[in-house]
Amino acid sequence: MSASTYVPLGIDISKETFDVALLKGKKRTKTTKFANTPAGFEQLNQWLKAQGIERVHGCLEATNIYGHALASYLYNHEHQVSIVNPARIKGYAKSQLSRTKNDQADAGLIARFCRDLNPSLWRPSSVEVAKLQEFSRRLEALEKMITQEKNRLELEEVDEFREDIEAHIEFLETQIESLKKRLQKHIKAHESLAQQQTLLVSIAGIGEKTAAIVLAEIGSIELFDSARQLAAFAGLTPREFKSGSSVNGQTRLCKIGNPRLRKALYFPALTSIRHCPEIQAFRERLMQSGKNKMQVVGAVMHKLIRVIYGVLKSGRPYDPARLMPAGVAKVDA
Repeated sequence: MSASTYVPLGIDISKETFDVALLKGKKRTKTTKFANTPAGFEQLNQWLKAQGIERVHGCLEATNIYGHALASYLYNHEHQVSIVNPARIKGYAKSQLSRTKNDQADAGLIARFCRDLNPSLWRPSSVEVAKLQEFSRRLEALEKMITQEKNRLELEEVDEFREDIEAHIEFLETQIESLKKRLQKHIKAHESLAQQQTLLVSIAGIGEKTAAIVLAEIGSIELFDSARQLAAFAGLTPREFKSGSSVNGQTRLCKIGNPRLRKALYFPALTSIRHCPEIQAFRERLMQSGKNKMQVVGAVMHKLIRVIYGVLKSGRPYDPARLMPAGVAKVDA
């Protein structure tokens, strides 16, 4: 079936409900609301059939996890699905001079965005990757909790409450250690994940924890046709801020991408700067060209995501000689 036979369906989703807007022709839009439950998904399917629609291109924002079950339902029922960065929807709204803000209007806006820009298609992760992502994000949540509790402990003056906080910290530490072991056990139980983790930890600066986050957030390297696509997914592509002779801002990272993946590469970049001779040489050339320290860190993160793409795509371990071939003097910032 050609792409033109998929009717644009904008979806504005929340924890308990979701609004949809179906574009039927240039000016006809049908809107309604359903419960964000399996029963609601089935009602949506029946509603689409009542409209005489067999296939839709459902589009929703990547703002939270509330839409993943619906996205999977649509995908499994042979519809097309796109999960789009909210910044793109916001930019489209400005271009359309959109002023109305409510759930139905947002669904209609997303449907028109889908029709006009035809965003790339989403597909669900494999079962083992989805489970890895759950492990990874639960671990992230626990680590945030323990950081908050340690901050409270520094400020708490009442001994009774200090004891409570210390007990909670001890409990969280136990939970974190248990979860780390279960996460690694999950990876080792799946050959593809174990092989990919082995490839990633061969890269200077990347350990098992970072490798697990990278695998959880990327999903499948086959979804990306180039290293640049993966860098854009992570929000690690450079963005210039220049115009004519009067505007000459610094080049910075775009940061429109997966924040967890970007965050996971920050400390590995610092580690590789300290301990990897090839990255140290790269850093020196950047510094000599006038880059500041944070720009250098961003450039190294960009370099790392490209190396990650290379080892996962090729199935070969990290080779420092391929990272910085002799005679290459171009600054990749």
